[in-house]
Amino acid sequence: MADPMLELAGVTAGYGRTMVLFDVDVSIPVGGAAAVMGHNGAGKTTLLRVAVGLLPVKSGKVLLDGEDVTKLPPNRRVKRGLGYVPQGQLCFPQMTTMENLQLVSTVRSEIDEVLDTFPALTELLGRPAGLLSGGQRQQLAIARTLLTRPRLLILDEPTEGIQPNVVAEIEQVIVDLTQRGDLTVLLVEQHVGFALRSTDSYYVLESGRINGSGAGGPGALEEVRAAMTV
Repeated sequence: MADPMLELAGVTAGYGRTMVLFDVDVSIPVGGAAAVMGHNGAGKTTLLRVAVGLLPVKSGKVLLDGEDVTKLPPNRRVKRGLGYVPQGQLCFPQMTTMENLQLVSTVRSEIDEVLDTFPALTELLGRPAGLLSGGQRQQLAIARTLLTRPRLLILDEPTEGIQPNVVAEIEQVIVDLTQRGDLTVLLVEQHVGFALRSTDSYYVLESGRINGSGAGGPGALEEVRAAMTV
């Protein structure tokens, strides 16, 4: 098995005196793709905030490509290859699609490369991002993050509020990206079928603890559902 690109080892974390995660272990190999699933309030977004560096740990470690980054701020983790797409299809609404992309890179060949991944954006380059649909804004948010050339891509609920046809497109993009072998993906998602089809391993969070884990794929559907109903 490949060495871990991201490892959370015995992580306990929360807000003030209220702990949300309890002794959580997550490991994603280089080039792998893992989904973290669970009900609302299970601690999924908190786990991502710990991984990105937006929330300090009470105990435990965060390792990125074998390096202990537990005390590093988000910008230092980004320089080490972490890319983060938070919930909410975030963009700069008054700026055009192209201007949003050019905030990250002005190299046209790099922009063209991400547009090949999201061809629907090509016809929207002159449109203000605030006038895009939710699905189009999500594609823009992912494309903008890919321009940073991350080695680890973290996605928080990428299908939330997205129309079904665009969900299928995003799913295919995630599969295509991970098949390249040079990008590791951590996906938080409530849609179990989407998550299992898009990744090769999974973790189920229940009340801040890992309640199940295993190989991804459609065959894991019943195991995941059982872990989520305990």
